Amino acid sequence: MSADIQGALKLLDRLIAFPTVSNCSNRDLIAFISEYLAGLGVDHHIFSDETGDKEGLIAHIGPWTEGGVILSGHTDVVPVDGQPWHSDPWALTEENGKYFGRGTCDMKGFVALALAAVPQMLSAPLARPIQLAFSYDEEPGCLGTLPLIEALAQNYPRAGSVIVGEPTMMKVVTGHKGGIGMVTTLKGKAAHSSAPSQGVSAIAHAVPLIEWHEAQMMVEQQKAGGRNGFDPAHTTLQVGTIHGGTSLNTVPDECIMETDIRYVPPQTAEDWIAAYRIEAQKVEKTMQADFPDASVTISNIDVAPSLAPLPNGEAEQIARRLTGDNSDNLVSYQTEAGHFQTAGYSTVVCGPGSITQAHQANEFITVDELRNGAGFLSRLVNSLS
Repeated sequence: MSADIQGALKLLDRLIAFPTVSNCSNRDLIAFISEYLAGLGVDHHIFSDETGDKEGLIAHIGPWTEGGVILSGHTDVVPVDGQPWHSDPWALTEENGKYFGRGTCDMKGFVALALAAVPQMLSAPLARPIQLAFSYDEEPGCLGTLPLIEALAQNYPRAGSVIVGEPTMMKVVTGHKGGIGMVTTLKGKAAHSSAPSQGVSAIAHAVPLIEWHEAQMMVEQQKAGGRNGFDPAHTTLQVGTIHGGTSLNTVPDECIMETDIRYVPPQTAEDWIAAYRIEAQKVEKTMQADFPDASVTISNIDVAPSLAPLPNGEAEQIARRLTGDNSDNLVSYQTEAGHFQTAGYSTVVCGPGSITQAHQANEFITVDELRNGAGFLSRLVNSLS
């Protein structure tokens, strides 16, 4: 096994040991990365959220010039609660060439490879810089991505391209769907179930909004979907959770539901949110006809922008040249790439491991996948030298 992979595995072992699920702080992991980079004499910057419990890190290697390449990765992972793991998810475990642990694939494997490549970056005569950009809270909605992009703009020369190292089996992904998460709260009027006309059921009035997602708009999108490379080829909508009522014999005065929209570019989040607001206002007006204080409110709107294919973009050219992959790859999941593209960066998604392992029990990455990722990064360093 090559020394490069050995170094990455040692780093991955340390990174996996930090249980950086989104309801926990990731500061200890960032402190470990910071200490590692400081030991190599690498300039880096740490930024945090408003609570100070979540931190991101940016490192700059090479000349202090614009036009470099950003290697982007997130440091958080999804929970393991209730999953049937056959080994400790917080300890890197090898079995038949597979390395098990939460985050091995999504996406501490890429972070470890990028960190392991830093000595080569330092020894190379880089003509353009490489910037490592590690965020927090990507899993619950890319919450740390905009602060990361802001910190890049404030502290470092602007890069020319971004490679987001999410697991793609080193295929070059040039586009992904956008995502919208929303919470809708309906407030009605409680009454005894023996006299329902004296109340206004929040649950009953939620039904048209559920049907708008699951039946009306979903069917329209299915009919309009074409051959665009996405699977499924159309925008998808669903109501993921619903909560309401206090007892079986009480007209429910409140109903809260969470909805998810995965839209295909060039559709926009703004258009979808505006369309849903119109439906919510219709329902609110109907409720207020019987109870003026009734309301329908939309909150906690979380948007992950889509990544639109931009043929011959700088990031795509770099990734295709280094991987030899000339296939067209569009995916339905979201990444931080959409935020980078929205900020004006040429961006692709390309990293080791398979997305089928993400969020699963017994998540793993193989030694061959790590080798492929290490080879990609080594060629990137050479191409910038």
